Amino acid sequence: MNEEARKRALRLLDKRDYSRKMLIDKLTEKGVSDEDAAEVVDRLCETGVVNDARYAELVVRHYSLKGYGRRRIGEELYRRGIGPELREEALSRMPEAEDTVCRLLTNRLRGTRCAPEDIKKAQDHLLRRGYSWGEIRTAVEHYLAQNEDTE
Repeated sequence: MNEEARKRALRLLDKRDYSRKMLIDKLTEKGVSDEDAAEVVDRLCETGVVNDARYAELVVRHYSLKGYGRRRIGEELYRRGIGPELREEALSRMPEAEDTVCRLLTNRLRGTRCAPEDIKKAQDHLLRRGYSWGEIRTAVEHYLAQNEDTE
C-alpha cells in the first residue's frame, strides 16, 4: 500500500467524512494513481474508517434538517457514490415529510394572496426540493382547509 496515499487519505478524513467513491475521486484529483487510491480506500473501508452506510445516514440527516425531500436527497446520495441498497436503507430512516412540507408551504405562502399562481409557485418550489406530488397535494389541501377555517 502506498504510504503517502494513506497519509493523504487520513488527512482528508480528518477534516470531514467521505463516501468510498468521493474519497477515491479526491485522492486521484490530488495526484494519487487510481490503483493506489482504490487500494488505500478499500483498506480504510475494511477497518471501518470509511463507512458508506454511516456516511449516507449523515447526508440524509443533514439534508432532511435543511428541508429537502426524499427524491432530492436520493439524488444527492447517488451523486456522492452511495449504492442503491445503502441509498434505500438510509432513505427509509428519514423522518416523515408531512410536517416539513406543511411548514415549508406555509412559510412560502405567508404574505401572499394565496391565488392559484402563488400556490403553483409554492408547489414548484417544493418539487425542486425533492418532495412528491402526493406530499405536496396533501400539504396544499391541509393549508387551504386551515385557511378556510380562519377566514
